[in-house]
Parts: sequence; structure tokens; C-alpha cells
Amino acid sequence: ESILEDLRKDPWPVPSDKRVARCTGCALSVATSLLDLALPRRGARVMMFVGGPCTSGPGAIVSRLKTEDMRSHADLARNAEPLHKPACEFYASLAKRHAVGATSGGKGSSSAAAVNPSATSCHVVDVFACSLDQVGVLEMGELVEATGGLMVLGDSFGQSVFKESLRRVFRTYEDDVPEDGGKMQMAFGATLEVLTSREFKVSGAIGPVTSLGKKGPNVSDLEVGRGGTNAWSLGGIDPGTTVAIYFDITNPGTSPLPEGKRRFIQFLTRYQHSNGRTRLRATTLCGPWYNPPPGEDKRAPPPPGAGGYNMGQPNPVKASFDQEAAAVLLARVAVHRTETEDVADVLRWVDRSLIRLCAKFADYIPDDPNSFRLTPEFSLMPQFIFHLRRSQFLQLFNSSPDEAAYYRYILSRENTTNSLVMIQPTLLSYSFNGPPTPALLD
Repeated sequence: ESILEDLRKDPWPVPSDKRVARCTGCALSVATSLLDLALPRRGARVMMFVGGPCTSGPGAIVSRLKTEDMRSHADLARNAEPLHKPACEFYASLAKRHAVGATSGGKGSSSAAAVNPSATSCHVVDVFACSLDQVGVLEMGELVEATGGLMVLGDSFGQSVFKESLRRVFRTYEDDVPEDGGKMQMAFGATLEVLTSREFKVSGAIGPVTSLGKKGPNVSDLEVGRGGTNAWSLGGIDPGTTVAIYFDITNPGTSPLPEGKRRFIQFLTRYQHSNGRTRLRATTLCGPWYNPPPGEDKRAPPPPGAGGYNMGQPNPVKASFDQEAAAVLLARVAVHRTETEDVADVLRWVDRSLIRLCAKFADYIPDDPNSFRLTPEFSLMPQFIFHLRRSQFLQLFNSSPDEAAYYRYILSRENTTNSLVMIQPTLLSYSFNGPPTPALLD
């Protein structure tokens, strides 16, 4: 709190017809350069507190004249905002500057140049923006994401919620935690590598990650999110950082796997602890494969009176389905696709995904809508999709470009529980006859 209390407003007079002169981009460039020189390969954070848009120098998103409006979704859709693209390129260059310098050995090092610069130098960039106007979060998003930084958007630096958010950045472990007691929970320079058995491959990752361009036999040609690699740079991490990994089953359906065959996944996470030491955590998971009965995917419609699809058929995949995790994974893919596709196309893709899921795992009789049933493992999935389609993650109505970028970034790094809270509003039904109960959709 003392950091916020010590902040003072710039006393320099500002004409009434102009915005405050802010050189946010230049300040970030100087701060990252100082850390690179003073603390190379050591964990550090650049915490930027900004109260308005950048109006001067590199990274400017609007002119100082108040007669010119801030960019809107319509302006960005028409490419009618001349300052947006240069600002994005400038902040992206801050994330790539040192990586390019470290891999200037020739043309063959182009894949290594994709390595996140500030992550390799263990420096994180956080943005704490409090303003009633936009501040340029949309343009700075790539830099924050590449370094694994935090992003907080509020109305005033004096809000208790904002102060609590800042305080949690410096959380420490409990004193009784072995080896880490009393030390900060933040870590720096993190990388993640995924190894798999031969039956499936890595399609990609979605979250605060940057591709390291590492090829391998377990890298799938089908890319989802940041694909084409089995290793990513995470930059700064904390116990709450969450990354979604997507896989592609490569074993052809014509050659079923042997009975008892097990799959293996190993996550190798390397990071620099807050005490300065480098740690490597290996997490290995294994589980059985399920071979569907021959012809299950190409079965003919059941004859009249013989029941419907999936009626009474045991299926281990259905019994082990995690609908909460599946909803968040689907939401991350949908949000990621909004970067390159129109929102209407993304919504249609979400609808088709739900239809395919229900056609595969629901119990129903053809031409009888009243017979449609979903098992408890799938019953909430349509409700999650219903709220996702109408959420601020896919709908741009009543949100500025900065707010939309902020919401989508938060979804990409939060865990399953927090993501579902953001996707689906909490609806409770109160009664005199018992405690509050969740109100589900009809």
C-alpha cells in the first residue's frame, strides 16, 4: 500500500483541449533495458502503474488532441486506426529484442528467435491500469503475455480490490513449508516441455506461453493455439498459473491398441525460484487406452422398438469425462480463434462442437426429441456453452477493446474453477424450505 500512497500526480499543467502527455512505451523500453543491464539472467519485475493512454513517443495509441476519439471495435475492424498497428509492433519488439540479439548467428536460428526475450532474461512485465478511459492494454497484451506478467484493470488506484490484487503479487509461502517457508511464491524464467508416448502427439498450448520452436517426434501437424512445438516459455509464473495443453491421437482407428496398453505424459517444468536457484519439476502421468468396439462409429440406425443410440452401452470415456475442464478447454480455443476469425464464425464452431459431443455421447432415439438424455458427466456442458456464447469473452457489446483484451487474457491463465465462475454467472435459488440451491437452466 505504501507504493500506491507514494504515487504523486504530475503537477505539469495540461491544456483543457489536450490529453496528458504520457510516454508509456518509452518508459517501458528504458525499464526493461535497465534490468537487462543490471540483472541479467536474474528474476525481476517491471511493474507499470498507468492512469491513461500513451500519447507521445513509441507505443502511442491516440494523439493528445481531445477532438480525436480513442479506437473502438468498429475502427479496428475497418483498419481505420493508424496508431494501433505501430503500437502493437513496438511492444512486440520489446518482447523480441534480446532474443534476436542472442540468436543473431545466422538465418538458421529463426526458430530460436521466437524465444521470449524477457522470459529468457527472467524479467516480467506487469501492467496495473486504473483509468476511466482506455490505456492501451490491447496493444501491450503481447508483451505481458510473452513475459508471463499480470494484468489488472480498475477504475482507481485507491480501490480496496486493487490494493488487494497488488498485495497478492508478493504473497509468500507459509513459514512451516519446507525449504520455501517465508519466501515469495513468484518464479521467473519458466519453461515447459511435454513428452508423450508414441500413440499421441502434442498439438499445442493456450495460455501465457511463447513457442520455443522445439521440434520432435511427438509434435503433431494439427496445431491448436501455440503449436508446432513441444516446449514453451512461460516467463513469470506463480502457483495459480494454468496452461492448457492439447493432444492429437495419431494411432489409426483401423489398428486398435493392444489390451492393457497405457499412455504416458511427462511435463518438465524448469524455473528460477525467488531465492535465485533453478528448479526442475518432472510430472509423469499414465492411464489406460480405451478401444471402442468394431464399427461403433459407423453403426446403422437402430430398428424401431430396439432402443436408441448409446442406450445402456457402457463406455469408460463417458464415465471419466470432466465437463468442467472440457468447457474451459473449449472456451480457450474459442477465445484464441477470435484473434484470427470473426466472432460469428467462432460461435458457429462452438455450436458444432456441442452438437458433435451430444451426437457422440448422448442417449436418444432418432426422431424423438423427448428421448434425448445426457448422463450426469455431460449434463452441465450445454449450460456452460450457453453462457460462454453470451459471455464477455466472445461478445464485444458493451466492452471497449481494452476490456475485451483484458477479459480474454485473464481467461487464458486462470484455473478451471475461476474460469467457470467468469463464464457462468452464479445463480442461486432461495427458499424457506431449505438452503440456497444452484438454479440450473431448463
